[in-house]
Amino acid sequence: MAQEVTILGAGAVGICTALSLAERGLTVRLIDRGDPGQETTFGNAGVISPWSFVPQSLPGLWRQLPVLMLGKHRPLSVRASYWPRMVTWGMAFLRQGTPTRVQQAADAMEVLCAPSIDLYRRHLRGTGEEALIRDCAYVHAFRDGSRASLDAIDYRIRWEKGGRLELVGSDELRRIEPALSHDFKAAVLIHGQARALAPGRLATVLADKARGLGVEVLRRDIRALRREATGWRIECGDETFAAQRVVVAMGAWSADLLQPLGISVPLAAERGYHLEFPDPGIELTNSVTDTDAKFVASSMEGGMRVAGQAEFGDVDAPPDPRKQRYMLAQARAALPDLNASNPGFWMGRRPSFPDSLPMIGGFEGHPGLFAGFGHSHYGLMMAPKTGELLADLLTARAPNIDLAAYSTRRFSRGLVPFAEAHNG
Repeated sequence: MAQEVTILGAGAVGICTALSLAERGLTVRLIDRGDPGQETTFGNAGVISPWSFVPQSLPGLWRQLPVLMLGKHRPLSVRASYWPRMVTWGMAFLRQGTPTRVQQAADAMEVLCAPSIDLYRRHLRGTGEEALIRDCAYVHAFRDGSRASLDAIDYRIRWEKGGRLELVGSDELRRIEPALSHDFKAAVLIHGQARALAPGRLATVLADKARGLGVEVLRRDIRALRREATGWRIECGDETFAAQRVVVAMGAWSADLLQPLGISVPLAAERGYHLEFPDPGIELTNSVTDTDAKFVASSMEGGMRVAGQAEFGDVDAPPDPRKQRYMLAQARAALPDLNASNPGFWMGRRPSFPDSLPMIGGFEGHPGLFAGFGHSHYGLMMAPKTGELLADLLTARAPNIDLAAYSTRRFSRGLVPFAEAHNG
């Protein structure tokens, strides 16, 4: 029984954790209300980046908030009903934007992001679907060429950590990505990246591999988690499951599950959207970020996907239909030859902590309960290493890194004050 683990949540983090545990010989059960990887993971922009270890809160960000919320592109929004909760979270988020804290967060993020490509390729080995991961660069495109500077803090951090960055002008950008608008005058290329050609199908393939390794994958609606004398009881409607050890990997829904246990975490539901154009008529060779509109465009198996927006709201609030109109206009502006007919419209929830770091590890006073959630914008790329670290902890293998940055106790120690858990 001591070698059994139940994982709640079958997104990228839950699936990768199941694989890492099964590879070490543990008996694993994976439970989710839907099919594996078909919630937040499904709608991901597909970027798998060893170099995306720059936190969201940077020095001076507060000065940009009016433009981000009220300017031409409006990539940031807050639902009216969410403002009372957002004030506390937002102030904590902005306090992370000091040079010292940014560097500390980048160091911790690097641990999770750096091995992402290699670990995904290891997980895909033997599935016959290895081509789902494709090498590429990450193109950060600028309309104002003067803003494309390798001296900017986010690029400087990457450079100092060994990233291969290249600044190109409009002519070279046209050669690399001819489908981009001529309004873009410069770009920063981040080399050594990869992209998933279909994040949802990637999750399905890895879940199938996990089944082949003996993982029990159950589709159940998880209602509650309760402590009992002999372990944990997982309530799923009329069914219950017993477990001695539980990993909570439910993304933005994790906070609500934990709150009845007296565990309060400052986890926000940062909702993201995408449009996918099934017959785009153009193709991108790399993942491309429009640095003004804050979206990522990528050619995928299902067409051209444009993913972005950061909307804070209740985790189960319905999508905002206005986002489709905004993103359609942005996509046409960035990709003028795009066939924009019949786009698919999707919304998902990023589980975001103010410091851009997930929680990984046990909960004090709750033996057998482990966290693997809160990966913000970085869940797809951080998932494989998170799974490895959780497998280390659950098999009593000491990780060769300090896990304090991901501690489940870091907010209660005063890093970020937060009075109560709020809807994921």
